[in-house]
Amino acid sequence: MQAKGTPSRDAIWLADIKGDWRGRFLALPAEAGGRLAITHCCCDYAAVPNVPALRRIWDSARRGYRNAWAQEFGAWPRVPGGDNWPGHHIHDLLHGGHPTARNNVLPMPPEVHDVANKAYPQCYAGDARWRTIGLDRPYAD
Repeated sequence: MQAKGTPSRDAIWLADIKGDWRGRFLALPAEAGGRLAITHCCCDYAAVPNVPALRRIWDSARRGYRNAWAQEFGAWPRVPGGDNWPGHHIHDLLHGGHPTARNNVLPMPPEVHDVANKAYPQCYAGDARWRTIGLDRPYAD
């Protein structure tokens, strides 16, 4: 989603979360579901000078954020062996993303987080890969 009044450079599709439910409603069988696409607009956000301060805020709040997440969505995902997945800031800290906003941090497997962190600078720089139209649905059921 593009920020109001902010020219878009490109965008990254970060996640496609699918939810399905089957059960009973008023004693009758029922089904529901939907998809949530999480994207990031590499709009013309200026880099901010206070990234170390924003990083410290996130570092201090990380445990509480994960606990709050767990109350609503279940335990914060972990790598087999015990380490927590990193929290990926959808609107990145370098470009003014809020370090603890509820809708700005998404758990992401470490290897995917590394790819996303390399893609963000390419997206902000207008790399051709982010200007190419991709699949309408980058998933298969």
